[in-house]
Amino acid sequence: MQRWRGTQAAPGGWGRAVATIGVFDGVHRGHQQIIEHTVKRAGELGVQSVVITFDPHPSEVVRPGSHPAVLTEPARKAELIEALGVDVLCVIPFTVEYSRLSPEAFVHDALVEHLHTALIVVGENFRFGHKAAGDVDLLRRLGRTFGFGVEGAQLVADEGTVFSSTYIRACVDAGDVVAASRALGRPHRLEGVVVRGDQRGRELGFPTANLLTPPNAAVPADGIYAAWMMRDRSPEPMPASVSIGTNPTFAGKERRVEAFVLDFQGDLYGERVSLDFVARLREQRTYTAIEPLIAQIQEDVEQTRQVLGR
Repeated sequence: MQRWRGTQAAPGGWGRAVATIGVFDGVHRGHQQIIEHTVKRAGELGVQSVVITFDPHPSEVVRPGSHPAVLTEPARKAELIEALGVDVLCVIPFTVEYSRLSPEAFVHDALVEHLHTALIVVGENFRFGHKAAGDVDLLRRLGRTFGFGVEGAQLVADEGTVFSSTYIRACVDAGDVVAASRALGRPHRLEGVVVRGDQRGRELGFPTANLLTPPNAAVPADGIYAAWMMRDRSPEPMPASVSIGTNPTFAGKERRVEAFVLDFQGDLYGERVSLDFVARLREQRTYTAIEPLIAQIQEDVEQTRQVLGR
C-alpha cells in the first residue's frame, strides 16, 4: 500500500480512482464494510483504491481541546487499512485553513484535481466541508457536475445499535470491552511503552508492566481486565491480568495501566507493547490490609487464565 501525505502527492500520470473519505478511527466493522466495498469497486473498474483520512483529528482543529479518545494510533490504523487490500492511504494534514474549505472546494481540490476520482464510496451519514455543510446528496450533485459517481453504504448495526467510533468510545469508557470488540470486529487495543512504576506489584509478588500510553488514548474504565499483551519483538501474545486505576488501597492519585504478565520472567522496561482487552473481571476496590489484596490478585490471575483459556 502506498502512503501519501496530502492529495498533491499523487504522482504524474496518475489515472482514475475509487475513493472513500473519513477519519476511520477504530477501523470498526462499519468502516471495514465501506473500505472493502471501495476496494471491490476499484477492482471491477480496473482503477486504484484510495482511502482518504485526516491528521490531526478534525475535532481538535475546529474545537481545540475537544479531541476524542483515540481508538487506533496512526500506525495501527494504517496497518488495519492495508490489510483490507487498499492501494493508497492518503493522509491529509488537517489545518484551520483546510477546515474552511467549502464542500465544493474540497471536492474540486482533493477528489477531482488530484485524484481524478471515478467513484466515491461513503457512509449514508457522511458530512464534509466547512462546518460539515456537505452531505451525500450534495456529493451526488457535484458528481454529476465533475463526472464521478457516488455510492452510499448502509451503516452496520447489531440489534438496532449502529456501530460508530462514538459508540465504541462509550463502550470503552464504560469498561464494556466485549461490546467494543463486537463493534470493532477484534479486541480493543491499547498501546504504550513500559516505564518504571512504584515497584509495589513486585513487592506483593506480582510484578507489573506499567504502560505509558499516548495522549488521548482510549483507556478503558477503572477495573481489572483479562487481556493479551503483544511485544514488538515477538509475535506470540502473552496472557495478562491488567489493572487500570489509581491504586486506591495505597491512596494513589495518578491513573495507571499496569499489566501482570502470567508465567513470564523477564524485563520489559523500555519496550513498546500493546494490550488487547478481552473481558472486564471486576471494578477497582480498596483493601484495609495487604493479605486480602494479595488473595484478590491471585483470584484475578486465576480468572484471567480461565477467560483466556490458559
